[in-house]
Amino acid sequence: MDFALNDEQKMMIDTVRRFIAEELRPLEERLENDGQIDRDTAATIHEKSKALGLYALNMPAEFGGGGLSNLDRILCEEQFGHTSDYLIRRAFGNVYEPLLHCRGEQVARWLEPSVAGRRTCAIAITEPGAGSDAAGIRTHAKKTDTGWVLNGGKHFISDGEWSDFFLVSARTGEKEISMFMVDKGLAGFSVGKDQKMMGIRGTPHLELFFDNVQLEDAALLGERGQGFKLAMGALNVVRLAQVGARAVGKASHVLELMTAYANDRQQFGQRIGDFQMVQQMLADSVIEINAARWMVYHAAWMLDQGLDAREQIAMVKVHAAETLGRVVDRAVQVFGGMGFCKELPIERYYRDARIYRIFDGTSEIHRGVIAKSVMKKGASLFDLHR
Repeated sequence: MDFALNDEQKMMIDTVRRFIAEELRPLEERLENDGQIDRDTAATIHEKSKALGLYALNMPAEFGGGGLSNLDRILCEEQFGHTSDYLIRRAFGNVYEPLLHCRGEQVARWLEPSVAGRRTCAIAITEPGAGSDAAGIRTHAKKTDTGWVLNGGKHFISDGEWSDFFLVSARTGEKEISMFMVDKGLAGFSVGKDQKMMGIRGTPHLELFFDNVQLEDAALLGERGQGFKLAMGALNVVRLAQVGARAVGKASHVLELMTAYANDRQQFGQRIGDFQMVQQMLADSVIEINAARWMVYHAAWMLDQGLDAREQIAMVKVHAAETLGRVVDRAVQVFGGMGFCKELPIERYYRDARIYRIFDGTSEIHRGVIAKSVMKKGASLFDLHR
């Protein structure tokens, strides 16, 4: 086992860190105050990121992506966690792996433009009655002589305002779910309200409505009936990269601020970092972040080895998300009244952290998955070489 980063990985991390520090962090306060960044500024950071080869890092090089391994991608995703979700999406893209199932004309219409950043895509699975229960969707598509007719609706669709098309899961039979690429602007396709959130300011979460939307055969992604598998595969990667790794990065960023404050803030003639109760909060945060990080890296390594990492990713989703919540809560306590003020970013980090325990499968759902697996598989899930 080699836990050391090689020179290429170190250079990659340094490049991402520098880009975030120089190009994205100066925009965070404006984003928080205005709820958005103007499109010219968004286009500028997008082009700068592409010029450095930081766009679509998860996509194969043959399609113009970064071609990174799962582990190398995770190293970058951890750094992404040091800034805002909205800015991550604008600068580094959010190209979903199911698009790799594009074939024939689909490659030029949907896959390649997405990897190149000419088109933006969002995944549309969640419905009012189907959140954690992704198999409970009611949106449906009926086969016709010329293609499909799509009816139904979705909500909480992240980045819907910026997206040119959507990967929509729909029932194509009583026990069959398929996935479709649905372009914005099609007749019968309308966009509803943006559901305003407690945190992650700027990222829109839209309602989508499909009223007899006519889809051509080419809109079907992958095979008919493969939609649930594609959706779960995409969500697994999202849970590891965009939740697990970014939670570790965000917690690390917060802990760095907390440590600096504990060193500088004086009370009763000494640094507050000299008080044992503050030291415990710092120590617990260091321990939990490191544990979460190695869980994330191990799951990514498993994927690179072609191993089934579903249970490990479920563990990551729970532990990393809840670690972030605890670390940010401690930061508010260490900063005291200033941690509750909008003058500092700590209160924003506190609000942003809360969603990590909910989206892409709640902690409760993933605990259920883990418990069922350990009942079935036993010690192999927690003991070495079993």
